[in-house]
Amino acid sequence: MSHADRPNPESVLLNNGELAATPEQLLKAIDEFGIEHHTTTHEPLYTVEQAKKVPFTLPGAHTKNLFLRNKKGRMLLLVVEQDHTVDLRGLRDKLQMTGGQFAFASTERLGKFLGVVPGSVSPLALFNDKELKVQVFMQNTLLKHEHIYMHPCRNTHSTRLRTDDLLRLLDSWQHPVTQLSFE
Repeated sequence: MSHADRPNPESVLLNNGELAATPEQLLKAIDEFGIEHHTTTHEPLYTVEQAKKVPFTLPGAHTKNLFLRNKKGRMLLLVVEQDHTVDLRGLRDKLQMTGGQFAFASTERLGKFLGVVPGSVSPLALFNDKELKVQVFMQNTLLKHEHIYMHPCRNTHSTRLRTDDLLRLLDSWQHPVTQLSFE
């Protein structure tokens, strides 16, 4: 799919029929939770390679985010350090999940459950998963960083949060993180 063929992120409808959150709505919710954050606006980023070219001035880990599903429709968000290579075949065994091999979820499923379009996936998109259909897994070494960057529902922004604050935020959204070791 070319980038021009991606759905308009401003018109993504969630599974419940509501419009997905905008970056402004998400950042307001983070503010209301009392979490300090810093958001940078930049050109759209579709790949890790593109993201590496953006000059971020504050330190923080950068991520690779994979929205996956299995044959039984179970969905998960896997968040790893940006340079980590993920073996999808081995992931199911590592997670000990039934339901078949994992594959990338469709653009339609991405919109319905996370409220984002391809290139904008991040743990912050779980704000849109009010039905609690997506389980989140994060690489344990990523969680050792003091700060972490992620897209706030659009790949034209990157938000820096304290990693501990991200975990508290996800817990408040009923999306506790399961840590994974790839060592």
